[in-house]
Amino acid sequence: MKIFDRKTQTKLISAEALAPVVVGVLVLLLWDILVRVTNLPPYILPGPLLVLQTLIADWNELFSSLLITLQITIVAFIAAVVSGLLMAILFTQSKWIEKSLFPYAVILQTTPIVAIAPLIILWFKNNTFAALVVCAWIVAFFPIVSNTTLGLNSVDRNLLNLFQLYKASRWQTLWYLRLPSAMPYFLGGLKISGGLALIGAVVAEFVAGTGGAKSGIAYRILISSYNLQIPRMFAALFLTTGLGVLIFVSLSYLSDFILSKWHESAVKYEN
Repeated sequence: MKIFDRKTQTKLISAEALAPVVVGVLVLLLWDILVRVTNLPPYILPGPLLVLQTLIADWNELFSSLLITLQITIVAFIAAVVSGLLMAILFTQSKWIEKSLFPYAVILQTTPIVAIAPLIILWFKNNTFAALVVCAWIVAFFPIVSNTTLGLNSVDRNLLNLFQLYKASRWQTLWYLRLPSAMPYFLGGLKISGGLALIGAVVAEFVAGTGGAKSGIAYRILISSYNLQIPRMFAALFLTTGLGVLIFVSLSYLSDFILSKWHESAVKYEN
């Protein structure tokens, strides 16, 4: 098999990028036709043009709120990456530690964040930002620790025996064998965790209901729905969705950049 040349790769990337754009345009056209044909009022379902006009008119306020949510998401995501990676490494160093602590990571993941967010916000009553970060971290933590633990434990046994034969230390085995082998799993966990961090931040903002100049995008959505400002609510939703897509695409490019030179999942071959 022969690796694609740069020109062929560019054509494929262009086609892959064009396909979802075409689908998106068709969905918007069908949406606009539906609203016009059925004559739906804006408080039931606004048309895409009205949503776009509202987004432009309220851009400053909505975008500033989106930046607050983005700050919470980034801090929670970084905390999840660091803590999840360290916890996964700890699990691989001792099976007893993994069997003792991993069930609690599962419990943390399966506990509804909506149920415990009010308690966390109460604990951090003097620091709402920290409370929102903790809520988002809880949602984003498990994919990192779960995927990375799986990757660290999925080492080729022949290579592991070779390292043991040459009397490599535990940390040498971790650094030169386990971590490179776990990299695709870790990066896959990043793509999942990035979106979940945003979801956790938005849910926590809904529960907190904090207003004012430092309110996140969820508060704008909540107030717009209460006041039946549905075009404004849709505009805020589109911003939130766009941020989620941007996070996923950025992490996907990061994964491809790291893996493209050596891992089978990212190297392009001719069919």
